[in-house]
Parts: sequence; structure tokens; C-alpha cells
Amino acid sequence: MKRSFVVSSLIVFVMSLVFSTVAMAEAPKVTGSASVDFMSNYVWRGIKLSKDFVIQPSVTVSYSGFSMNMWSNLDTNYYLREITGRKFKSTETDITLNYTHSFDKLSLTGGFIYYALESASDTQELYISASYDVLLKPTLTFYYDIKEGKGGYLTASIGHSFDLAKDVPLNLGAAVGYNMKNKVMSYEAYTGKNFNNFYNAELSASVSVPVTKQISITPKVAYSFALSNDSKTAISAMDVSGKDKKNIFYGGLNLSFNF
Repeated sequence: MKRSFVVSSLIVFVMSLVFSTVAMAEAPKVTGSASVDFMSNYVWRGIKLSKDFVIQPSVTVSYSGFSMNMWSNLDTNYYLREITGRKFKSTETDITLNYTHSFDKLSLTGGFIYYALESASDTQELYISASYDVLLKPTLTFYYDIKEGKGGYLTASIGHSFDLAKDVPLNLGAAVGYNMKNKVMSYEAYTGKNFNNFYNAELSASVSVPVTKQISITPKVAYSFALSNDSKTAISAMDVSGKDKKNIFYGGLNLSFNF
């Protein structure tokens, strides 16, 4: 991870929070949220990127359809600790910028993600997403890696919520991913193959429990599994635990604060 990028990003991040807090006193449309996930593993698009428990803080500031998010992964059992000498380590910091506009029930979002990585080259993605506000709220999202991957990743997802009690919804979701010659997803150095094929599917469930009007606690679980022989090879090769996991069940707890 480039140290100068991280430092400058943190400065921008803190300044954004300060200015957004001031702006909120004058412009009610400015909103924000801060959250932290305590997860059994870090799983990204079906790939197991940690050996054990992780902590994932996140902050988002939004205004009039625009938003900025900063997210980090803190590994409690860093898989390269024998080399770095550190067991607890920040392994990734992502910055996401996007804009969303709605046309009746159709919502379109376009955005940019910068992935600052500790043990791999930093990379960047552009993405566009469309969702329709009907039963199951179908959503289609296309990501294109413009730096390291030089390829795409397409996801289709659905979801639905059921009220377990007043203001306590059970959220169920399902998603399917398709790799489009994205080298980051193929990991050619290990698999020797850059492919177009179905990648992974994920089933998820969570329960949002409000503590106050601004604070909520959300336990969640998910199960991700590879969908093709190509993705089985790639996903198992990139499992940092060395256990060659192709399918994984994981979960944790989210604490969030809206402001």
C-alpha cells in the first residue's frame, strides 16, 4: 500500500467529516453514517482474504445523490505476520465515490473505487448499477478494473425484507457473479488462465435491530460458493489461509450510527 496515498486519503477523509458536520447545521440534506463490522473472515467476491477474525470500519458522507465512502479491513491474524512481524494489521483501505439518480422505481448509480492494498498492487474500478424497486428489488451491477484487472465483473442480485417485529426486519439476499477476463479475479499467476465464466453465488441473511433512532445492531451470516471449474481453481488459489477454500460460510455483527 502506498503510504503517501493512505496519509493523504486520511487527511481528505477527516476534512470531509469536519466540513460535512458544519454543513449539516446549514443544509439538512447532508447525511452520513459510520459503522464497524466484526466478521469471522474477510470474504470478497467469494475469495477468502483473511485467516481469521477481521474488523472493518466504514464511514459514508452523502449529499444530493453524491456520496463518498472510506472502508478498511483490519486483520487480527495477518497471514504474512512471519514476514512483517505484525499479527494485527490494516490490509486494505478502499475509497468509493458515486452518484445515484432515480427515475420513478428505477435507480441508476455510477461510481469509482480505489483499492489501496497492503500485499498486492493497488487497483481501481469503475462501476455502474441499475436496480428496480419492485418485489425482490432486482439489481444488476457491472464493474470494470481499469488498472490491474483490465477486465470486468458482473453481478445480479435480489433481496427481500420481512418484519420480524416493529422496525426489526429480516433481510434475505442472493447474488450471482460472472467474471469477464478480469485478471484480479482470475489471478493468472496462479491459475495460468484468464477466463470468462460464472464466478460465485452468495446467499445472505441479516436482522437489523434498532437501539436508538440513530444506532442499530445487525447480526449477519452469508454462504458463498464457486460456480464453475475456472472459479473453483481461482478462488482456492487466492485463499490466503492456505486451505484452498472454494466455498465458505461466514458471519458477524455490524454496529452502525447514522448522522
